This record gives sequence, structure tokens and C-alpha cells, in this order.
Amino acid sequence: MKNQLGFLLDMDGVVYRGNQMVPGADIFVKRLKKHGIPFLFLTNNSQRARRDIAMKLQRMGIDVESENVFTCAMATARFLSQQRENATAFVIGENGLTSAMHHNGITVVDDDPHYVVVGEGRTLNFEMVEKAVRLVEKGARLVATNLDATCPTDQGTRPGCGAIVAMIEKATGVQAFSVGKPSGVMMRMAQRELGVRSEHTVMVGDTMYTDILGGVEMGFVTVLVLSGHTKVEEIGRYAYQPNFVLPSLAQMPDEIWKMAGLGKSTRIVATA
Repeated sequence: MKNQLGFLLDMDGVVYRGNQMVPGADIFVKRLKKHGIPFLFLTNNSQRARRDIAMKLQRMGIDVESENVFTCAMATARFLSQQRENATAFVIGENGLTSAMHHNGITVVDDDPHYVVVGEGRTLNFEMVEKAVRLVEKGARLVATNLDATCPTDQGTRPGCGAIVAMIEKATGVQAFSVGKPSGVMMRMAQRELGVRSEHTVMVGDTMYTDILGGVEMGFVTVLVLSGHTKVEEIGRYAYQPNFVLPSLAQMPDEIWKMAGLGKSTRIVATA
């Protein structure tokens, strides 16, 4: 791996809030691209395919390609394909998850699967949960794309993957294996995709118990931004702490830019 800095960027609360870009996020990404610094948008949302997420960012004015997006659906599908050849899965989720399964050679089935894979979305119904419970009782392995209990939307909070999979866990007595943040499975895959060393990987997120926890456990440089989920008074409650706490991406500290070999003059300042 190169002796180079790379960034893993959470999305909601870091790059945008709802459908509004966080001020300065576009400038930040432009600077990364200008200097050839590798980066990935890292999301625990399994609903959308990576190119759909890239399109959302492009419409906000952030110049990215689908290759700059890494989702928990992708991580889950890759993990299962590494665990078992010709794997089959019963899937609770939407297009982003099923597409990732197909792309990695996993067949989506309704009966006798090797795995029950749970994501999040609006198309869930209780019949699917009942079927998942019966399949797990028959021996299918239970896998969650992530354990986020809630999913923020423009209309308010929606139950997330963690809430959905908790019903299946409670009914079966089987604990799901989770692949998404803060799991080292997803974090390591993303780091390898960047092609940089652990100590040169910067994890930027707005949530202590996913983004920052995962980064701390992996030995990454961790940056907590206060533009999303976490309030400053909450930080001290955790046994682990981020390396940096910033108002937003636009205030990335000089120390990090020096790690990239860019120096003080490249510090980003948010525009009005």
C-alpha cells in the first residue's frame, strides 16, 4: 500500500443533511480530487446502488463517480461470496442490496437459502419477517447489513436495519452477524479499496458508535463532525474519543493536510 493519505467519508450528516449539502462539502471533494487523494463515501444505507447514490451527490453539486461510493450492501455481498461458493440468500431489502448480491454471484431465493440477509427500506412487510424467522429456524445463517436502529428521512425517523433484524433475533434466539459500520469487515474492505495504510486512513463521520468506533478499532485517524447526529456534550460519555472534533468538513485541520503533504495553504474554508 502507498504511503499516502486516504479518506473514508460518512454521508448523511457529513456531506449532506436530508437533501441539502453541508456547506463546504463540494469544495472539500474538489480539493481531494485536485491533489489525487483517494476517498470513498462509506454508507450503512443498503437501499440504493452505488451509482444511484453518486447521482444524488452529483445533483447536489458534488463531483463524484460511482467508484467513489462503498455501501454496506456491497460489503455484505462481498463477504458472503468469500465465505461460501455459490451461496444463496433470502433477502429483506431493496434494489441496492439485491443488486449487490447478484453482482457478487449470490443467488437470491425464497426457499432453503444458506443465508437470510436483512437490510432496510420501505418495502418490508410482516410476511417477509415471518418467512425469515422460519428460514433461520431451519438453519439459515442470519446476516444484517448493519445494526443501525433508525434511519433518518425527510419526514422523520424510520426503523432501520437493526430494528428489523431485532425482531428476527428475538423470535429465533439467533444473533445476526453484522457487516456494516462499525464492523471491521466493512472498514477493512473500504481501506483496501482506498489502497492506503491504516495509520493513513482518515475516517470522517458524525456518529460516535458507528463511524468513530469503527475507525478507532481499526487504528484509523478519526474525525467527528458536529454537522449531523452527535452533539458536542455527548462526546465525553464514550470511553473512546475521536482524534479531531470539527464543526464540519470545511474545517479540516492543518495537521491532517500536512499528513497528505499539502501544507497549511490548502486548508478549506466554507463559502457562504
